[in-house]
Amino acid sequence: MLEHGGQLRQAALAYGIPLSDWLDLSTGINPHAWPVPGLPPEAWHRLPEDDDGLERAAAAYYGNASLLPVAGSQAAIQLLPTLLTQGKLAYVAPLYAEHPHAWIRAGHVLEALPGTLQGLGGASHALLCNPNNPTAQLHRPAALLKAAEALRDRGGWLVLDEAFIDATPEHSLTPLAGSAVAPNLIVLRSLGKFFGLAGTRVGFVFADRALLKRMAECLGPWTVAGPSRAAARLALEDGAWQDTMRPRLLAEGRRLHEMLLSLGEVSSTPLFATVRTPDSAAIHDWLARRGILTRNFTDCGLLRFGLPGTEPEWQRLADALFHCPPTV
Repeated sequence: MLEHGGQLRQAALAYGIPLSDWLDLSTGINPHAWPVPGLPPEAWHRLPEDDDGLERAAAAYYGNASLLPVAGSQAAIQLLPTLLTQGKLAYVAPLYAEHPHAWIRAGHVLEALPGTLQGLGGASHALLCNPNNPTAQLHRPAALLKAAEALRDRGGWLVLDEAFIDATPEHSLTPLAGSAVAPNLIVLRSLGKFFGLAGTRVGFVFADRALLKRMAECLGPWTVAGPSRAAARLALEDGAWQDTMRPRLLAEGRRLHEMLLSLGEVSSTPLFATVRTPDSAAIHDWLARRGILTRNFTDCGLLRFGLPGTEPEWQRLADALFHCPPTV
């Protein structure tokens, strides 16, 4: 199993600090989660049904009806490489580790590209997170569509993971996935980050309908639990909450970015900020000893911080950073 953020129990054991005393900034999940109301009893008692309004709500929110609900985007990450023709996958590195892991297991040959999709060469397919996790790099839609067109000419696919794009929907290519403009574009979306509903395990794949049909056949029935479908539909329909949350996250993302500048080079999204520093492991450990959990990417010198959820948590992080030695 690959390492992920959110391993709070493991950190509590390792550092001897009770769970209740931690400030967990390791995941990039919105700390101001959409407030799930009481759900109707039938969501718990009946088998999930496709005509419960979830697909309709998702089509309206994302701007594309060519979609398939899945048990979190992780389900699609693991399945997609098995359905696409084996070949060379070019991907922008570093990125969420589950992606290359799944493509390698499916028998593809991988080539890491440093930062951009320039130099696709003879790649059959291409993959990137936008904005990127963990570097926060944002790729412009025009460049991505150009890459999709180049891959289309050779029968390949462009896979985009847009898990962190909800706060800046103007950069999203979800509406074009599977369309005449980009028929070979596959976009993954999730309710885990912006909506803060990671525990529901709800995501969506947007792509060509023939590919979605193959995916649905492989996944089988009832891939998303009834209560999760009900909560997801209500969250997607709550435009007032979304309109309030986007500017809040933009402001808090800027605040976090500025707070971390003393540690090194900072790049950020509205949901997380990443520091590039050779001292990432030492800073991660120094903060963890004070009950603040971050996400350390040991192989590339990156330290990722999610948003604190309350003003006391912001102050706790600020105090810890103020006392953090220049080199720890």
